[in-house]
Amino acid sequence: MQEYKFKPIGYVKTKAETIPRHWSISDVEGEIVIEPEYKMGLRDIKPGDKIVVIFLFHKSPSFSPENLIQKPPHLNERKGVFSTCSPLRPNPIGLSVLEVLEVKGNIIRVKRLDMYDGTPILDIKPYIEYKPLGSEI
Repeated sequence: MQEYKFKPIGYVKTKAETIPRHWSISDVEGEIVIEPEYKMGLRDIKPGDKIVVIFLFHKSPSFSPENLIQKPPHLNERKGVFSTCSPLRPNPIGLSVLEVLEVKGNIIRVKRLDMYDGTPILDIKPYIEYKPLGSEI
């Protein structure tokens, strides 16, 4: 298979000393600082929106085959890596759904951070809730 190389579009900035393990249980606030060249891409993001942030687990150790089965700290059973949110993965990519508090220039102030200060951001996408076929859009 072909290899791909990614260049971060920004980074996380937070003063939090303790980071929750998952965005769904976090109330931590911070900022997503986007490189100025991508600022125009933020123009339709508004306070109250939810955004999907794709990032690098830049502090995770290297993955090895014995990491294919892991025991999440909140469970009493071992699971396959692709059934977990573990930062120890073949490609150290993370995904969080964050609440937008404010957008100023190239900075998005957010809530529900589960990323460390300095975490590289790869992409941002809108959060779109699933609606069954036939429901109003």
